[in-house]
Amino acid sequence: VQLVESGGGSVQPGGSLTLSCVASGSVGAISTMTWYRQCPGKGLELVAEIGRDGSVFYADGLEGRFTISRVNDKKTLYLQMDDLKPEDTAVYTCSAYILVQGWLTYWGQGTQVTVST
Repeated sequence: VQLVESGGGSVQPGGSLTLSCVASGSVGAISTMTWYRQCPGKGLELVAEIGRDGSVFYADGLEGRFTISRVNDKKTLYLQMDDLKPEDTAVYTCSAYILVQGWLTYWGQGTQVTVST
């Protein structure tokens, strides 16, 4: 099983980016999918997560600017990020709770998002 993120890049403050995370391989089913980020010099923090039923959770202060979504048939997770701020600069990584032979959490490699003038 692999999770591959895409969509990162450099953007000016106030700009938008959409991150994607695609699961591939012997995926039986996918439960909760989560976006994390690690800002420079800081630890890993949860950004948002979404259940298979579409229920969502956002870290404090991000709801309204960030929108998490998923397309189950495409095994794809998204993070729409609007009104980006320099403090959103981070490596964004997806994870997913996936059924293969048993339930395990899998992680992507991460994608860099840089917000600067």
